Amino acid sequence: MTTHEPILARLAALKAMSVNELKTEWQALFDAPAPNNSRAFLESRLAYRIQELTYGGPDKQTRRLLDLLADEVEGILTRKSQIADPRNPVVGTKLIREWDGIAHTVTVLKEGFDLGGQRYKSLSAVARAITGTRWNGYRFFGLRERKRGEA
Repeated sequence: MTTHEPILARLAALKAMSVNELKTEWQALFDAPAPNNSRAFLESRLAYRIQELTYGGPDKQTRRLLDLLADEVEGILTRKSQIADPRNPVVGTKLIREWDGIAHTVTVLKEGFDLGGQRYKSLSAVARAITGTRWNGYRFFGLRERKRGEA
């Protein structure tokens, strides 16, 4: 018998519960009513919560990173610190991307990016401004992490 067996049994038991039983379990674990009746949502979130209470949740640094990522996706510029990404080119670098027959030039700034005099927090925001749709900015501009051994 391993030390994880009670947790595994508890997680497996979620599959056999009715939606009402899952909602009761939710109330017990979150001290709040379940937000909806979606079996898949309740099962996955309850499974996460059971493991989180047993093994601990994300550390402070991970929670901060997730908050910053959420802000970036939402376009919120209230936080002063930004996520440092090793894919970011050196400040002053000009990135050129052609889209719909127009060449767009983006300048890398110390804190963000400039496209035609407009500042953006992320390359994804720049790509969205250019295309009107959500893009991974690094992919849109052809940037990627260097593999080991590349100079």
